[in-house]
Amino acid sequence: MLRSIAQRVPPPPTEKSFRSPLHHPRVATVIGRWLALAVVICFLTGLFSHLQQATPGWLVIPSRPASLYRVTQGLHVLSGTIAVPLLLAKLWTVYPKLFAKPPWPPSREALATILERLSILVLVSAMALELFTGFLNTVQWYPWPFPFKQTHYALAWIIIGALCVHLAVKLPLILAHWRRTPSDRSQAAGSLPPAITGLTRRGLFRTVAGAATLVGITSVGQSVPALGPVAVLAPRKPNVGPQGLPINRTAKDAGVTGIDADWRFTIKGPQQLSYSLDELRQLPQSRSELPIACVEGWSQGARWEGVRIRDLLRLCGATKDSSVRVVSMEKGGFYATSELPPEFAHDPLTLLALRLNGDELALDHGFPARIIAPNRPGVLQTKWVHRLEVIS
Repeated sequence: MLRSIAQRVPPPPTEKSFRSPLHHPRVATVIGRWLALAVVICFLTGLFSHLQQATPGWLVIPSRPASLYRVTQGLHVLSGTIAVPLLLAKLWTVYPKLFAKPPWPPSREALATILERLSILVLVSAMALELFTGFLNTVQWYPWPFPFKQTHYALAWIIIGALCVHLAVKLPLILAHWRRTPSDRSQAAGSLPPAITGLTRRGLFRTVAGAATLVGITSVGQSVPALGPVAVLAPRKPNVGPQGLPINRTAKDAGVTGIDADWRFTIKGPQQLSYSLDELRQLPQSRSELPIACVEGWSQGARWEGVRIRDLLRLCGATKDSSVRVVSMEKGGFYATSELPPEFAHDPLTLLALRLNGDELALDHGFPARIIAPNRPGVLQTKWVHRLEVIS
């Protein structure tokens, strides 16, 4: 009886048990190209954002184009979002490889297989964690004990390193299936049987591309106003909030309750200057049409009015190569201070803003004064400013 039961138990699956044409290397290569493109765009735009916030001394980031950061960070979040369905599709096409037995005894081929599997383990694990934490960052939820920015940055380099190793190991197979072969054309024409799902390879490609496009269109509206009405997956509506702009950190969260009657704005430079709010309003005012572009991916254009930072620097006798440290009334926090390099401090669009969209700044938007500069992350557009310090 035991022998009959054993005969009825199917043998464990092997790689050859999966005969669907959707698991063909050509399918994995095509979807892998799309995924690699999304990863590279996400990495480069994320690197630009990181360098904006932690600029090394040798690097000069220009202040123009004024909306460059809005575009790059929108692409960063969009490419990361699109990468989710692409990664799932890629894993589905290659999962039969999990049932492949490595060559034995140990040989050069066995070592290559082990290296390939290790690179895939690191790559998939790092990408899954990167995409998961990145999504939670867009909704500003941080249920982990480690710092998000540093961890996100480190994971990006791990992903790129693992991807390079994976591509190097699989390069012969990728090159062999980079272009369509006669058998691929036969499958596209329907002369080969479709998968048990009823999908052909072309049908799978259309499904994956359609899913990625749908996810992108329904999320990119947080940075592309024209698609705002269909942005059902976007965590933010960029035109919803006080004075038509969203709020990431409220005045209450920052410990700012307003200003006293004796509040003064000060500049520490070659000459020490001090102004009341009314005196700031009496200085020559300028207007800048600039977007707020946040690291979470949302952005919204606005009309700002205030005093040019370069005019304030000229009044205190600062040179044109001076940087400026901006100090907020915020109680603690990672961005209670920021630095304006010379390229930003002396740009005519950079303002100590006092008004937003025709009205006095709301408290949550930085009343009595905030920084607005071109091509800068929103976290560096410091709110509740009460002091500038000139750095030679």
